[in-house]
Amino acid sequence: MSHDIGLAEGYMHGDCDIDDLKGFMNLWLDNRDGLSSLETTISSLVNYYTAMAIRSMYRQNLAMARLNAAASYDVSNTFMQCFLSEEMMYSAAFWGDEENGPRGDLTVGPFPNDLESAQQRKIQSYLRQARLRPGDRLLEIGSGWGAMAIAAGKLGCIVDSITLSSEQKLLADERIAAAGLSDRVQIHLCDYRQLPPSFKGAFDACISCEMIEAVGPKNYNYYFKVIDWALKPDRGTAVISSTTQPEHRYTELQAEDFARRYHWPNNHAPSATSLVVAVQKAVNGRLVLHSVEDHGILYCRTLREWGRRFEKNFTGEALETMQDKYPYLRDPKSLEVFKRKWRYLFVYAEVGYARAYTSLHRFTFSRPENACEACA
Repeated sequence: MSHDIGLAEGYMHGDCDIDDLKGFMNLWLDNRDGLSSLETTISSLVNYYTAMAIRSMYRQNLAMARLNAAASYDVSNTFMQCFLSEEMMYSAAFWGDEENGPRGDLTVGPFPNDLESAQQRKIQSYLRQARLRPGDRLLEIGSGWGAMAIAAGKLGCIVDSITLSSEQKLLADERIAAAGLSDRVQIHLCDYRQLPPSFKGAFDACISCEMIEAVGPKNYNYYFKVIDWALKPDRGTAVISSTTQPEHRYTELQAEDFARRYHWPNNHAPSATSLVVAVQKAVNGRLVLHSVEDHGILYCRTLREWGRRFEKNFTGEALETMQDKYPYLRDPKSLEVFKRKWRYLFVYAEVGYARAYTSLHRFTFSRPENACEACA
């Protein structure tokens, strides 16, 4: 077992109490080189073989992909609403001057609806980056709860969005109908490996926001070929974002850690350069790299806000709904373990992004000789 999981489980189960979890995380990062010397031969072998298993096709094939999605996103829509903003984007918000930037909550805020406005800014940024115009057709890989698809529909686009989460599709369909967009926005419960033949060459753009971590390097070739296949041959833009690892410690073999065991099973974080190289290996120049942006610092405030909302809202009816769905949460000790698991995640991820231990990159690719705007 890695030190990462051991510490997390000790905290979750109350074997240790940490008054300043963020300070402790920073202390761990400051001393991680020394801690690595404590690994035994057996623990090193266990980490190696779990990494090999995650990298294998078995862990991210179609059958496992459904299970991974269920574990990550089918917890409960009611529970996710406890900490996400109104549109329910489970990804980094784009903090602007209106919210006093990425540290605004630490200096002058937070203020009500800051997260909502920052998430709407992110959505609009993605739509602009994808060069979408009224009448265009968008393929979204990873629906979430429909926020990006609804915004594109309101722009006047035709949207086909795919997800493996039945919970997400249920709520997204309701929201699309309420917005009066059922005639132009459709959520498909399917995998990127199951797109219908009619999708070939049909789309002006593809957006995949923080979903590719569930694809894994063994499947990159197929994944990017699918995007290439779905985009129009003369005009097409792909916008893909992902949590990333820095190049100096990136490896395709990524052992199980707290996040993979308890929140996103079998996920893989690429490095920025490894992803760009993988695209070109798959499509052989049919998609040209337009831009790479590092948005890691934007995640820190997003995670702090999620943590605050979780503490405020996971009570009353929301808690009762979860206890009805998961009776084990009626046990006070089990409930405390569950709460600590999520508290730990918000701080664990915040410190990782704040220290650039991990980051978040957005990549934009377009068809060759497809200028982003007329300039002559």
